[in-house]
Amino acid sequence: MNRKLPPFPHLTLRFSSSSSSASPSPPPPRRLPPPVPLRDLLAHRLPLLHSPAPPPRSSPPVHPHADLLLRRRRGEATPESLHLELVKRGLTHDLFLSNHLVNYYAKSSRLACARQVFDCMLERNAVSWTCLVSGYVLSGVTDEAFRVFRAMLGVGSECSRPTSFTFGSVLRACQDAGPDKLGFAVQVHGLVSKTVYASNTTVCNALISMYGNCSVGLPIQAQQVFDSTPVRDIITWNALMSVYAKKGHVVSTFTLFTAMLRDDSAIELRPNEHTFGSLITATTVSSCSSRVLEQVFARVLNSGSSGDLYVGSALVSAFARHGMLDEAKNIFLSLKERNAVTLNGLIVGLVKQHCSEEAVGIFMGTRDSVVVNADTYVVLLGAIAEFSVPEDGLMKGTELHGHVLRTGLIDSKIAISNSLVNMYAKCGSIDKACRVFQLLCTRDRVSWNTIISVLDQNGYCEGAMMKYCMMRQDCISPSNFAAISGLSSCASLRLLSAGQQVHCDAVKWGLDLGTSVSNALVKMYGECGARFECWEVFNSMAEHDVVSWNSIMGVMANLRAPIAESVEVFSKMMRSGLAPNKVTFVNLLATLSPSCVLELGKQVHAVVLKHGAIEDTAVDNALMSCYAKSGDMDSCEQLFSEISGRRDAVSWNSMISGYIYNGHLQEAIDCVWLMMHSDQVMDCCTFSIVLNACASVAALERGMEMHAFGIRSQLESDVVVESALVDMYSKCGKIGYASKVFTSMNQKNEFSWNSMISGYARHGLGRKALEIFEEMQQSGANPDHVTFISVLSACSHAGLVDRGVEYFEMMEDHGILPQIEHYSCVIDLLGRAGKLMKIREYIRRMPMKPNTLIWRTVLVACRQSKDRDKIDMGLEASRMLLELEPQNPVNYVLASNFYAATGRWEDTAKTRAAMGGAGVKKEAGRSWVTLGDGVHTFIAGDRSHPSTKEIYEKLSVLIQKIRNAGYVPMTEFALYDLEEENKEELLNYHSEKLAVAFVLTRSSSGVPIRIMKNLRVCGDCHTAFRYISHAIGRQIILRDAIRFHHFEDGKCSCGDYW
Repeated sequence: MNRKLPPFPHLTLRFSSSSSSASPSPPPPRRLPPPVPLRDLLAHRLPLLHSPAPPPRSSPPVHPHADLLLRRRRGEATPESLHLELVKRGLTHDLFLSNHLVNYYAKSSRLACARQVFDCMLERNAVSWTCLVSGYVLSGVTDEAFRVFRAMLGVGSECSRPTSFTFGSVLRACQDAGPDKLGFAVQVHGLVSKTVYASNTTVCNALISMYGNCSVGLPIQAQQVFDSTPVRDIITWNALMSVYAKKGHVVSTFTLFTAMLRDDSAIELRPNEHTFGSLITATTVSSCSSRVLEQVFARVLNSGSSGDLYVGSALVSAFARHGMLDEAKNIFLSLKERNAVTLNGLIVGLVKQHCSEEAVGIFMGTRDSVVVNADTYVVLLGAIAEFSVPEDGLMKGTELHGHVLRTGLIDSKIAISNSLVNMYAKCGSIDKACRVFQLLCTRDRVSWNTIISVLDQNGYCEGAMMKYCMMRQDCISPSNFAAISGLSSCASLRLLSAGQQVHCDAVKWGLDLGTSVSNALVKMYGECGARFECWEVFNSMAEHDVVSWNSIMGVMANLRAPIAESVEVFSKMMRSGLAPNKVTFVNLLATLSPSCVLELGKQVHAVVLKHGAIEDTAVDNALMSCYAKSGDMDSCEQLFSEISGRRDAVSWNSMISGYIYNGHLQEAIDCVWLMMHSDQVMDCCTFSIVLNACASVAALERGMEMHAFGIRSQLESDVVVESALVDMYSKCGKIGYASKVFTSMNQKNEFSWNSMISGYARHGLGRKALEIFEEMQQSGANPDHVTFISVLSACSHAGLVDRGVEYFEMMEDHGILPQIEHYSCVIDLLGRAGKLMKIREYIRRMPMKPNTLIWRTVLVACRQSKDRDKIDMGLEASRMLLELEPQNPVNYVLASNFYAATGRWEDTAKTRAAMGGAGVKKEAGRSWVTLGDGVHTFIAGDRSHPSTKEIYEKLSVLIQKIRNAGYVPMTEFALYDLEEENKEELLNYHSEKLAVAFVLTRSSSGVPIRIMKNLRVCGDCHTAFRYISHAIGRQIILRDAIRFHHFEDGKCSCGDYW
């Protein structure tokens, strides 16, 4: 009948009592002759708590069946054969032999067999329990060792009291378990203090090692045990030195070593290999000079221990970690015997010194002479992952993978498989990384962390989220790495609901308390447009690091937060004592760029120079963009010249975009061709940038030349290039060409669909845009926030109010939280339909405060109305604009135009005066046309063109012709308080009218006239162009800041609704 373990009580020693009658007392132990000692562990007699030590005995009698044990010791019998012999002889209940059998099974890691023998024992003593406990500890099954120890204490009999060996094994288990078991270990120490083993040297040594490994910070408890140990042997000194060395207290380690040499106790203390190992470790863990290591090496040489395998391995690792690679290799080669630890130490050192290729070479040269272990392969795979040339790393990694497969370790050591996944991913073979992961028989937390982070970092965000969900289904709790990667993927996909689920997991498992996870939460909520939640997470953080501040500033830049708020956040960061880095400056400049605040940009430039970040290309590019948006192209060009040696595609794009933004169209085209003839490689990304530049200035001929260049260079089949072609043709007025390119695409991404939808919307083909959107959904592609901006814009230009509101409401069904741009589109949609109350309702329900984009949209919606409520709303919008961004000239222009349109001329004058007082300048309205001899630009009343005389003559004839056809100037669009005839003269010389007159002086053919304008076309010019198209019999394609207008035969494609 098997006896099961009793229940586990608290850690208290119980004594048997004669008065105890609740249960029958166990039978007395069998009186056997004293056993032959087995390394002192199997002592039959145990010291008592209160009785004196037993008198010395004479030589113990030999056990009648000692021949069985002798055969086992000589290796003639296995534990199984010994067990079988005991069964044959009927000795299975012999306590002495059963203890030996438990011990043999336990030491050979046959724990199930050891436990079975233990459970079948009718009688047990301290040796029985100790053998089982030590077996679990040796095999690393610490939790089971603790359970058996508790059960041992619960027996309460004299013969089953823990011995010094029992306490030593349990303390070793606590040491292996680490800080989590410190409380349990302290209770064990309390038990030890109640026994005669409190001063036992072996137990004290175990306590020192345990406290050293379990305690955090200074090893105060370990030092106290050391001080209270009456008899200290070399193991005692080595134990405490090892504790100090591993914690990096080099001074304490060497002070203790000196004290040991001067110790005058009766025990002779000579430094051994473990002593020198601790000294060497101290020089490695701490940041001490390499001279200290050289002094230790000299003492090792004097002691004659340099050839010892343990000491040699430690020296190799230490010299390698200190960067003294030649010394490390010389010691490695001088060792007569080497093992995996020696090789691993050298390889780790080489990897830390960024000599990964050399580390792999050393392994290849010694793999036949040194038996390596799993740690070797883990380190090597990590080294290969850091190869400077990923292709070389992939080749070596594949070779090492084959070597691992031949050893058979891959099935038993999951760390190797995890390292293989990481290696293949960093070498660019994501497919192989996923295949290795799929073939894993078992997966631990590291396995999931690795594959999730690999997929996220390489842009496979959907795959990363799928793996995250699978991990949670396997009931594996996420780690910091998994949570951060999951949140990053949610941010990239803008999956707010999924991100909130990861947030719940982080709170559940306590991960949100970490700064890194909180930073990821800030970024996720910011990317998903949840500004309130973003600030809530940021403000709840116990500590902010540089990444925290960068994350919140990046969110503010993406959400177009007011400049004052961004500057305030930057100031708080500086006051906190943290130094900004390049990401800080890039995010801050991104906040400033849209608002054209030149003075602030210069101040930031000065701070950048102060912190030495000007040599970074990303910061340079951000500064160029800021200067360009501020209208200071001279500073932009100067900075562009200064970085001539480190320009990248973004630098060129910033320069081209700057010229376009400031109306220097010819310079933009020149910059494109200069880029093509520079050392800049024209890859798919660069090619799409050039196409975007052509699209920005509506340079159709240049764009078509680039299309032909792409076909010759075999770049046109790339999805990025094809999407850019769709965008270019649609922005250049060739919506039919754009549709053909889109239809011919073999593969479409989100940008492809968005370009086509926005192209149709821009041309006023709202219903066609919605058809493409429905086709996109049917194809399985997921619309993003840009898609819905295009869809809402299409509904707005087509006057589809109900459908627009319906699409807005369905955004959350796609996991997309409406952002400020979406609310702006809906407000524009409602404003065109005159739904004032609805506008107020949507502004109230916005989860964020209305910014300048919202108030600009409101002001434009109220401009053409004489309704009192709309005028009041417009007044409120103009006041908020000037309050939020007093340095932005666009706000003054919109406010001034609103006052003029509503007849409030006094307010118009005040606004223009305030604009001058604030030192901001209005962006001039420009129109331009691209002909064979270049780009020709015009501003209102412009007389700087060489053909000015011909232009004005042609315009005069044209105006008279359309007047005769019924055209009447709409003087309400003249934004000055002048006489009617003066207003009419101002309207006649608007830039777009000068542009069309110029084209007519050059050509009279039926080719469509293409005109670009940087601002919204005014109502008078729109009406005039309808008449002109009919009068000259030619199509006029006008692209303003809002959309395309196709004028033909007296009609416009917008239906006078734009």
